[in-house]
Amino acid sequence: MGMSVTISGATEQDAEQIFRLQYLCFQSEAALYGNYRIDPLVQSLDSVREELTTDCVFVARLGEEVVGSVRGHITDDGAASIGKLCVHPRLQGHGIGARLLRAAEAALAEERGAKRFRLHTGHRSEGNLRLYRKVGYETVGTSEGTDGVPMIVLEKPAGEYAKTA
Repeated sequence: MGMSVTISGATEQDAEQIFRLQYLCFQSEAALYGNYRIDPLVQSLDSVREELTTDCVFVARLGEEVVGSVRGHITDDGAASIGKLCVHPRLQGHGIGARLLRAAEAALAEERGAKRFRLHTGHRSEGNLRLYRKVGYETVGTSEGTDGVPMIVLEKPAGEYAKTA
């Protein structure tokens, strides 16, 4: 009998698995931009541990293995900033990313009072853009990441988080 993927809040014990998964998942993004210094690849394990204590962090598990993760926090303007969404390459395309987004959006709206959700993705990241638009995000602008990668900024109202299921 096969196992199903479950979504749950991350714990401190998940830090190393999240760290390794993030490094694996963002290799393709780094290759796309020819920049292996993108933020998710240079983040330290201690920084991931810190985010686990301050941010809203969810993981997707297949048995005991963390196969996906996402983080979010409330910004000074009251929006929920969602980031570092990743799913193990062997499990992409099965709706896990959308499920992780939904969990983060629900918690950020219900527990932390988010009025809207905001995320960023690289301008060449067509798969990411397709997912975000499919679940209701709309482009609201552009920015440049601290790593120099041109980013597209997307948002949606918090009342629409249920659409991501």
